[in-house]
Amino acid sequence: MPKLTHSFEVWPLKVTLKKEGCILEIEFDDGENFHYPAEYLRIESPSAEVRGHGMAQKRLIGGCKYVTITAIESVGNYAIRILFDDGHSTGIYSWSYLHQLGLNQASNWQRYLYMLEAWGLSREA
Repeated sequence: MPKLTHSFEVWPLKVTLKKEGCILEIEFDDGENFHYPAEYLRIESPSAEVRGHGMAQKRLIGGCKYVTITAIESVGNYAIRILFDDGHSTGIYSWSYLHQLGLNQASNWQRYLYMLEAWGLSREA
């Protein structure tokens, strides 16, 4: 079951891209420290391409096992845009959304693997 987010806004203390763009690490001011694989961020992109216009329209993305992050751009002081080597660059990840992705990473990942299998898709291209 997904964890609920805190009622207060969280802010990053440190954002680090590691392992040639394969892992994004974010340390938050509430003491949480998350390591996000590029594949996880790609398949959970908040973009309309992935999310549609609501959770009922979420699109399942396969073939992202080897995707990497090529750049990170600030969007004001509330978010980042992540650019991936597969050309995807339209997702704006707010700090609160990234925090929620970190808190729920295990359950989100298991749901993703289950859905891939159910739809006959693969993590590999």
